[in-house]
Amino acid sequence: MMGMKLPKEQREQAVAKIQQYFYEERSEEIGELAAGLVFDFVMKEIGPYFYNKGVKDARDMLEQKIMNLDEDLASLERPLDMFRRR
Repeated sequence: MMGMKLPKEQREQAVAKIQQYFYEERSEEIGELAAGLVFDFVMKEIGPYFYNKGVKDARDMLEQKIMNLDEDLASLERPLDMFRRR
């Protein structure tokens, strides 16, 4: 899998959330650099789990929609009277 990249603004927001988490949950102030390193670690090492889960969820949803479409199309079929007299 290629390395995922977020737009700069989203990365900055994520780094700020990490800083906020450390401050509120651990009473630690960490700088942007440290929070950025945590973010990079999570993206590289943990991100693929979430990415793969998203792909699986999308696949499951698509399979369900295809099954529903197949059922809908089958309901449109008309019975054939094979013994119709001319």
